[in-house]
Amino acid sequence: MLAGADRVTTRYRALVDAGEIGADPGQFGLAGKLDQLNEKLGERRLAAKGSALGRFFAARAAVPVKGLYIHGAVGRGKTLLMDQFFAVAAPRRRRRAHFHEFMAEVHERIHALRAAARNGAARNGAKSVDPIAPVAAAIARETRLLCLDELAVEDIADAMILSRLFGKLFEAGLVLVATSNTAPDALYHDGLNRSLFLPFVAVLKRHVDVVELDGPADYRLEKPGRAPVYVTPLGRVATAALDRIFLDLTGIARGRPEALPAGGRREIRVPQAAKGVARFAFADLCEAPLGASDYGRIARAFHTVVIDDIPVLADDRRNAARRLINLVDTFYD
Repeated sequence: MLAGADRVTTRYRALVDAGEIGADPGQFGLAGKLDQLNEKLGERRLAAKGSALGRFFAARAAVPVKGLYIHGAVGRGKTLLMDQFFAVAAPRRRRRAHFHEFMAEVHERIHALRAAARNGAARNGAKSVDPIAPVAAAIARETRLLCLDELAVEDIADAMILSRLFGKLFEAGLVLVATSNTAPDALYHDGLNRSLFLPFVAVLKRHVDVVELDGPADYRLEKPGRAPVYVTPLGRVATAALDRIFLDLTGIARGRPEALPAGGRREIRVPQAAKGVARFAFADLCEAPLGASDYGRIARAFHTVVIDDIPVLADDRRNAARRLINLVDTFYD
């Protein structure tokens, strides 16, 4: 049995009691399903031990554990509940990632293996090998529970490898919990060569229970009311207002610089950061060569981002305007 503090339902009730969220029957039902999954994961972990207790749970753990695929409209609390589950999940080797971040890493690993195989083939004349199996094996060694947020298949490069990749991951015993705005059967709808993608849907549905989380409200639109979303016009008054907001959120007047890894040797410079809050100038984010993946890294690292000095975006700043739109879309997701 899970201890009270390790139950998603307990954590959910605490959020409701604290007034941070409103009670929602659909969310509470999903919290219960996540608790049931965690019970099974805990039994499997105990079964792996050589103790008498492990032998007791071994027979029950022999049955493969099915994960969860949580879908529904935006703002229904899918990510909130998955994150509550991840915080208390039984497996020590667990990982939480945005789907696109995870797939970017998969492609990097595939590229590295192919490059190594080409170099080896050039030296000894050996044939190149399919890198999917070794990449999946490496991920499965590192991760027993994979929580993926915002699963959305838009790239044909992703679509063509998902069936083989996740087939191997599931064979190795990996358990998947994913959130998505889209039901499994509607993934990659009207995508190029979709018939080659459909085996992934079949593999997915064999290894997860599909749960729809729906409700009447987009909870992201419920403003906390303690601070304005934007301050205008630019000037000393606006800067002072943002200074106060940063102080209220962090308890300090000025944060410390940080650097977020951005793949390879790249880093994203954060001028000020403290207690999950980042502060940037507009130029740092929208006049620098940053893209959606970079904005996603920022959003995952910080719960609040304060941006100074957003100008009027005339025609001569079209690139900056596009980046701002991209940033807002990514943060909203």
